[in-house]
Amino acid sequence: MEILYILLGFAVGILSGFYGIGGGFILTPILMLTGYSPIAAITTSLMYAIGSSASGVVAHFRMKNVVWKIAIILSISGVIATQLAKPLVLWLDKNNYDEKVIPIFYAAIIAYFAYTLLKKNKTDNIAFQGGNPSLIKTVIIGFIGGFMSSTLGVGGGFIMVPLMISMMGFESRKAVGTSLVSVCAIVIAGFLSYAFTIEFDFLIGVLLVAGALFGSQIGAKLTKYYSDAQIKQYFGLLYVTTLLSILLELFNLDTEGLIIIGIYLVTLLGKFVKDTFQRQRKLGKV
Repeated sequence: MEILYILLGFAVGILSGFYGIGGGFILTPILMLTGYSPIAAITTSLMYAIGSSASGVVAHFRMKNVVWKIAIILSISGVIATQLAKPLVLWLDKNNYDEKVIPIFYAAIIAYFAYTLLKKNKTDNIAFQGGNPSLIKTVIIGFIGGFMSSTLGVGGGFIMVPLMISMMGFESRKAVGTSLVSVCAIVIAGFLSYAFTIEFDFLIGVLLVAGALFGSQIGAKLTKYYSDAQIKQYFGLLYVTTLLSILLELFNLDTEGLIIIGIYLVTLLGKFVKDTFQRQRKLGKV
């Protein structure tokens, strides 16, 4: 059974490095679909996101995809927001509202960002060049990412990346790398807020992180093989898939929700393997 958690961590880790997310965005609904309570899923996912985001940061740093000034501002704003979100989550859990409120909130947020990523907009052809973007926008994006991180058990990157692209004109690779730095700081703060007050399976968290350490490195390297438009499109489809799984869970169709996420993971990972093999063959390395 342990090997399944390592493989799950590895697969989600690839997507984490590729999309610039901590991975909790994908892992949290999977854990809820397999029977975890929302607050236990949140805590486990935050622990997982520490490993996956830290590993992804190393890879993106080497590829010079991190804009450090923005990353630091996002981190500070996001960490503050995690502490403001914790009382809300604990209140929902105490009053037994978490089983419905958190999934519905999750679905609404995902639906919005799926729309923003898949629609055509004026920032599609604008690339951030490292200038001085709005401080207010940066702080707001970091705060939103941090608040959602602690509320939903995610790294916050699944929110910050599309906002950085649409509001600040970041190219996808820069948004991914910069986001991961702030995600790392945010999930550490969020996890420590819950770890000593919430019961969760620490061993499963370790197994998931073990897989993520390798998967996120691979995902980060894969970004150089795809255009910004392709990364945005795949990201948008991930939102749609996750949204469908959450809606199915609300109607107690947990198995069907897991199947939908599984199909997406297998299809995308299969495409990564196929495209990598074809590129290597063209270069004469296979």
